[in-house]
Amino acid sequence: MKPTPYDLDTPTDARLDLARGWLWLALAALGASGLFSVLLVISRTPGINALLPAADFFHVALVAHVDLSVLVWFFALAGMLWSLNGAAARLRMAWAALGLCAVGTSAMALAPFLGAGRAVMANYIPVLTGPFFIGGLAVFGIGVAVLVLHTLWHAPRLGLRFDGRGALRFGLNAAAVATAVALVAFVWSYAVVPAELEGKAYYEILFWGGGHALQFTWTLLMLVAWLWLAAACGAKVPLSPRLVVLMFALALAAVFATPVAYLAHDVASVEHRAILTWAMRLGGGAAILPVALAVLPAAVIPAKSQMAAAVIPAQAGIQSVLNPLRAALLSSILLFAAGGIIGIFIAGSNVRIPAHYHGCIVGVTLALMGVVYRLLPSLGYSTPQGRLANAQPWVYGIGQLMHIVGLVWSGGYGVQRKVAGTEQVLRTTGEVAGMGLMGLGGAIAILGGLLFLVVVVRAMKREHLPQGAAAAV
Repeated sequence: MKPTPYDLDTPTDARLDLARGWLWLALAALGASGLFSVLLVISRTPGINALLPAADFFHVALVAHVDLSVLVWFFALAGMLWSLNGAAARLRMAWAALGLCAVGTSAMALAPFLGAGRAVMANYIPVLTGPFFIGGLAVFGIGVAVLVLHTLWHAPRLGLRFDGRGALRFGLNAAAVATAVALVAFVWSYAVVPAELEGKAYYEILFWGGGHALQFTWTLLMLVAWLWLAAACGAKVPLSPRLVVLMFALALAAVFATPVAYLAHDVASVEHRAILTWAMRLGGGAAILPVALAVLPAAVIPAKSQMAAAVIPAQAGIQSVLNPLRAALLSSILLFAAGGIIGIFIAGSNVRIPAHYHGCIVGVTLALMGVVYRLLPSLGYSTPQGRLANAQPWVYGIGQLMHIVGLVWSGGYGVQRKVAGTEQVLRTTGEVAGMGLMGLGGAIAILGGLLFLVVVVRAMKREHLPQGAAAAV
């Protein structure tokens, strides 16, 4: 049986330049986030954190790190994929979306040094209350809205095709729909959130509904990435395109519990939050497990890929090119699974909570890193290969695994989340050891993120492949 071609055609027109622009924004956000993460790890590592004004600086750096490494990084790569998947119509609108997102990102990155205001550690989208950051976040949100509007309005009118390409296209379009629902939820919350609320309570309610909906966006993008990487590695994915579309449709259907929650209950109510939480668990879980089990063999069993062979230079080995893709796929599955398992054992408010979402978010990040490796030749750049490219997903993944294991360890002692320095109140050797492991793992993960930037930028600087070869991917 021939492997199902879970692959996407790459355009050769002006959409390539647009996709490159989104990729550069993603890399810039990841690099800036890495700088803030260095300060985060230092602020929570026993002994070293005494050198910093930990509490205040920790929270400001944490806000910038989270928003750049999740919100901006994910949306920038979503913009890259939606640009390649979309129609070549009204690209000025698409470029305007990129420009708005770039301006908003710059403002958010600079805000900690230009009057940050108070750090509010709200779930999903933490904020700095200074006008520079809030303004930047608003501009970024408008850019995302323009991006989604362009993506959905100008999506190719090809109908639903039950083949590998059609399934991936459906997944990408479903992610755009989920984002549209999230944007509506943010506006809805802004309109109805009680005016008397202030600080964390206000922003927690403001971002809760839309933040839950965005988890479907990230999940759908990750599942598309898993299937794409598995096919690129030559795997025989034992899921028909019809079943894959069904998995994507189940996840998308759960997104529409969001307006139900808004219509049925007050945004500040426990019932409102419960509907959103259960929709995320049921809808996401129904799609993730089957796809993960189907693509897992591709990550552990070497196979020859005809798609890779089409663009590999004669002097390079196929496995040299496929190894980074397999490493990104396997590490993504393992980290996402670790985050999901940790979530089952959460009790109370301690550092097990960030261990849970770090695992899941890093799982999505590694999948998207693999997609970047996969797409670089299609964008006219060189193919990532060699020891550095092979090692990067493992360095990043192992570092993040150590990081979350340290958090789970410390969470067993009741170490609280979103605190640093002396506020952590580390009394026992076990608590110190757990947070020390967290710090070491974080440092290794930072190195892995830096290696990703090095690998990608080096590939971008090399001589471009011929246009015909790039298009063949």
